[in-house]
Amino acid sequence: MATSRFIKDTGLTVRMTLVLFLLGGLFVALVAVLMGLFPDYAFLIAAVGIGIAFYQWWTSDKVAMRAMRAREVTPAEAPELHAMIDRLCAVADMPKPRVGIADMAIPNAFATGRSPNRSVVCVTTGILGMLTAEELEGVLAHELAHVAHRDVLVMTLAASAGILAGLLTRGAQLGGMVRGRNNNNGAAAAFMLTLVVSLVVYAVSFLLIRLLSRYRELSADRAGAYLTMRPAALGSALQKISGGMAAIPERDLRGTQAMNAFFITPAVKGLGLRTLTATHPPLEQRLAQLARIQTELGRAG
Repeated sequence: MATSRFIKDTGLTVRMTLVLFLLGGLFVALVAVLMGLFPDYAFLIAAVGIGIAFYQWWTSDKVAMRAMRAREVTPAEAPELHAMIDRLCAVADMPKPRVGIADMAIPNAFATGRSPNRSVVCVTTGILGMLTAEELEGVLAHELAHVAHRDVLVMTLAASAGILAGLLTRGAQLGGMVRGRNNNNGAAAAFMLTLVVSLVVYAVSFLLIRLLSRYRELSADRAGAYLTMRPAALGSALQKISGGMAAIPERDLRGTQAMNAFFITPAVKGLGLRTLTATHPPLEQRLAQLARIQTELGRAG
């Protein structure tokens, strides 16, 4: 994790390292299979997959801001928001990110960027009109924890194997149809094997990334709560944000679902998130953790 005054999270570091190691092994295994089946194109295919992952990481802040139709705001345009982030960054001893606002009713916030020095923290107008100052501070501390933990870098690297596998799955499906028409049994078998291996790699990487994503949300909740020393305020904010989704039209929620992995709370209605494919832990689990931290701080006080 990046150097800051956020509490150390050995569990997050271990999980990030383990997931990257496992996905790196999957990536190597996939390339090895490709080398055996298509020796002339294996490295080219791998380079394309890595290149796409690198592009996503390098442009992550611009892509996310564009997807949310957000704009960067100056201290003159949003003095209270900037002042709050200034205070939190001073307490956390970390570089101040750029600040953005997305003009939409969906109450949410996200952070992205390829490094702490190239990051942006963005909130929606919906969340600004919903939360108290203490609750908003808890949300911002959560997002700054993601920046300090270099979550975007790790998640992008972790996605590399899945990106390559997804590309190969599509290519193998197309290639299989072409070879099928030509009745080339050997080539068809090779493409079928590529399809099966790619699907397995994609499925495993998908689940591993979701597991890591859920833990990093708990880690950011924990780090943000200890930074502000007001875990109850963050818990109240999470409840308001989750409840506020019920008032948002389904069409608007679907339009932002590609950003769910970045949001502090997924843009979905209801709390049915207890699945292997969920990007966030259940709200009850997050609130229980914050309640434990509140009790701990109360004893210390």
